[in-house]
Amino acid sequence: MPEIGFQEFKTQQYLLERIRSMPQERMEIAEWKTGIAVKVRGQNATKLIAWRTDIDGLPIEEATGLSFSSNRKGFMHACGHDIHMANALGLLEQLIGNPIQQDVLILFQPAEEGPGGALPFREWLKTERPDLWPDEIFAMHIAPELPVGTVATKPGLLFANTSELFIDLHGRGGHAAFPHLTEDMAVAGASLLMQLQTIVSRNINPMDSAVLTIGKFTAGTVQNIIAENARLEGTIRTLNNESMLKMKQRIEALCKAVEIGSNCSISIDYGASYCEVDNDGELAEKFLDFAGVAEGITAVRADAAMTGEDFGYFTEQIPGLMFWAGVASEFGLHHAKLNPDEKILEFMPGFIHHFFSRL
Repeated sequence: MPEIGFQEFKTQQYLLERIRSMPQERMEIAEWKTGIAVKVRGQNATKLIAWRTDIDGLPIEEATGLSFSSNRKGFMHACGHDIHMANALGLLEQLIGNPIQQDVLILFQPAEEGPGGALPFREWLKTERPDLWPDEIFAMHIAPELPVGTVATKPGLLFANTSELFIDLHGRGGHAAFPHLTEDMAVAGASLLMQLQTIVSRNINPMDSAVLTIGKFTAGTVQNIIAENARLEGTIRTLNNESMLKMKQRIEALCKAVEIGSNCSISIDYGASYCEVDNDGELAEKFLDFAGVAEGITAVRADAAMTGEDFGYFTEQIPGLMFWAGVASEFGLHHAKLNPDEKILEFMPGFIHHFFSRL
């Protein structure tokens, strides 16, 4: 039953049913929008450790052909959030059945894929439930390209700053035989698209890294009418805030130039923006050391990636760590045939439980 951001009503209901079916003596449950916070009291706590899982799906028609495929047409868990939730429930069962010293907070967070649930969830914890504000926070993300049993992370920057990008151009349409009486937004949009591709190559330091991708360009209605409107949809990704600001400044400058040159109006919407996931160095080294000697686990040091993840809003204010966990899928994230190997669920909850018991 995959559901998109802040519409995870059935998902939340299912999770609550599973959570409430467990012994409640050491558990506290709080609801926030379509999310859930579950605190499990430890035996002699000196701090609160948090585990965050995302719960939303994507508007993708599943094409795996599996017997347990999505039962919602046009939606699937194409980014592994179903594995993430199952793992979090398994961790919760471990914490209830085998208490550790520290208190643990498990956050079932909505809207990671958009419009972004981490930032408002974080602010709710800070302002409405400061008693649930964690001292440390952890999360994982499935990695289709890694074998099952492999975990990968690094100190410092793991995932990039990201921003959506939507640009709408408005001109004057008309008959294809009379272009001189129109302002053609197909031409203006195409020109803008090509100019945007110069930003990274000519405005960003070559020693830095950035990505500007336009994944969708639409214009016009039929073949013999000059397009009155056009729309570009894309994404911006950088390794630091300064480069993100420069990218947006250049986008706005180029749009103004096209407005003048094509006698049109242009509006820009940056949609959802996520800050970078910056792993705490000490926690990353503790995790890699622990994973390096854990039975059945292979620990590797990851490279930074241009992936976007709103978990960065937690690590912005709380010492934290995210790691990749291998699931050996032939198809990658956001693919209609993504099929994570569920063997990960046989050991990952226990692995995390054991790691938390050492903190």
